[in-house]
Amino acid sequence: MICCAALRYRVNVKRPQIALGIAVFTLVILSAVPAVRAAEPPDSDANSNMTGRTFAPGEGAPANWPFQTVGNLSLGVVTESPAEAAEEDNLAKQLSNPVASLISVPFQANEDFGYGPSHNGYKFTLNIQPVIPISISKDWNVIVRTIFPIVSQHDLFYVENLPKNSPLQPQNRSQDGLSDTLQSFFFSPKKPGPFGLIWGIGPALLYPTGTHPFLGTGTFSMGPTVVVLEQIGGWTAGALMNQLWSVAIEEHRSSVSQMFLQPFLSYTTKTHTTFTLNTESTANWNNTPGDAKWTVPLNLQIGQILKIGQQPISITIGGRYYADSPRYGPDWGLRFVLTLLYPTGRRPEPVERTGLVK
Repeated sequence: MICCAALRYRVNVKRPQIALGIAVFTLVILSAVPAVRAAEPPDSDANSNMTGRTFAPGEGAPANWPFQTVGNLSLGVVTESPAEAAEEDNLAKQLSNPVASLISVPFQANEDFGYGPSHNGYKFTLNIQPVIPISISKDWNVIVRTIFPIVSQHDLFYVENLPKNSPLQPQNRSQDGLSDTLQSFFFSPKKPGPFGLIWGIGPALLYPTGTHPFLGTGTFSMGPTVVVLEQIGGWTAGALMNQLWSVAIEEHRSSVSQMFLQPFLSYTTKTHTTFTLNTESTANWNNTPGDAKWTVPLNLQIGQILKIGQQPISITIGGRYYADSPRYGPDWGLRFVLTLLYPTGRRPEPVERTGLVK
């Protein structure tokens, strides 16, 4: 019944408008981050006893080399000092820590294939995921992690050879727009606990920002979220989870009871390349009887820290195989992530003014 009613809805969200929205949002983030970073105390690096000194943006970057890797290039054009290597190693470890004192803005592009009754459907999701640590006391941070999913999907609900007199005609084959927004607040101690454990706990909120019935749940949901991890040498191992329940539900929509579970294992090499294996599993406890409740993608990713001028970034590529999924779920997918990094360990350098500026 929900699908039949949802098919009557049409939204006219064009891809150029989506691209414009992404550009505007990016400009807002980039303009706001330096102000947030300037407000951070110089010693606000979470888990500093484990990961060492925070990376300073642009330190050691040659002025005549606008794009460099943090490791030694095979042609010998770029080298790094031991201090720079330690800083880059610290930055790579912070990227593997979901509650590190590191401002980051990941743009995570996911393409999944094999959806729908025809198994020819595909879904593109661009997750814009700003992560902002806020120092609330001498010993505690709150890490605000937000996920804005922008979705373009095709033939997820398309039935081939459907009779023209079917009540499902005309079929709504494509949907484009914003999905529901997830925001998590992790209250985390600045120093590791016993046995070097790093942890954070707090609430997770799901906002009904979906611009199409097929792109969102139509509910405001909330629940607990927790993350626990340990870092030893180049290794990082841990798990993140949340459980969401519906609090307010739109008319003709179903309630939500959903758990997200993400165990992860990563290793960072001396050249600051990070290999990550994880699963981003979701359990939909309200799925109909006889259908699988779990969606279990197995992800393998490789990431590298780079610099564009003085801006440190991380580029990650990866693939996934769905070990389990509900009926008409995806089979496999690809991922590309571009992350802008803004370490909070020191204040931004003042802008040098030329003689032409009054």
